[in-house]
Amino acid sequence: MIRIFALTDAGARLGERLKALLLAQGPDTEVSFELKPQPFAETVQTAFGHGERLILICATGIAVRTLAPVLMDKYRDPAVLVLDEQGQFVIPLLSGHEGGANEWGRQISDLLKAQLAMTTAQPYLQPVYTVGMGCERGCSQEHLLEFLNQCLSQQGLTIDDIVSINSIDIKVDEQGLIELAQSLGKSFQTYSAQVLAAVNDQLINPSQYVYDTVGVYGVAESAALWAAQQATGTEAELIQAKLKTPKATCAIARAYPPGAGSIGEQD
Repeated sequence: MIRIFALTDAGARLGERLKALLLAQGPDTEVSFELKPQPFAETVQTAFGHGERLILICATGIAVRTLAPVLMDKYRDPAVLVLDEQGQFVIPLLSGHEGGANEWGRQISDLLKAQLAMTTAQPYLQPVYTVGMGCERGCSQEHLLEFLNQCLSQQGLTIDDIVSINSIDIKVDEQGLIELAQSLGKSFQTYSAQVLAAVNDQLINPSQYVYDTVGVYGVAESAALWAAQQATGTEAELIQAKLKTPKATCAIARAYPPGAGSIGEQD
């Protein structure tokens, strides 16, 4: 859920316009807009506490003072953007690196034709994203594409942000996955269960059933993590734990090239 808040009439016009632009992106997008909600601080803090992404059309100082009492840490705080009432500048205020506000801010600035004012250290602006997918035999490319887009959307990502689609080696001839990667211009890579076992301790949703079936505790999460680590030579992290439909699973991992510093140094 995206919550947009404004405090002025000019901000309200921008908020309504931005809401319409976001809703036009697809039926799965949930957006609300409120002008001068009362009490303002409590309303914004409650939305923040529920993990909802926020767009505050107000002075940066107001945003900082409003959210300061409820901040936790950059691993748990949702992404927050601050916009001026004219829509000229977009500022990723909180969780720019870990929470995805930097990428989200870039998307919002593109929608509004605005200037992105990003303060995160440059190496953190160039992560490598990899996708891991598993599916039942014969799953269609159409189903996989729709599912992949849903997973990426939840993290504020698009197809252009990912470098590869990955799976376990028993899926090396899975036509749906092969056709999906080809249609998107992405590489399709598969790995053995023995190789994927190297990231077992990083899985968020290990499954004994999956292990008993294919020899690895999670196809999508393992493949995404291993591919990201191979692409960068650095440790990867899951930014989207395994999601599933009746026919497929999907996970997204992120890693940073050497020299970007350790995860958690900056936000």
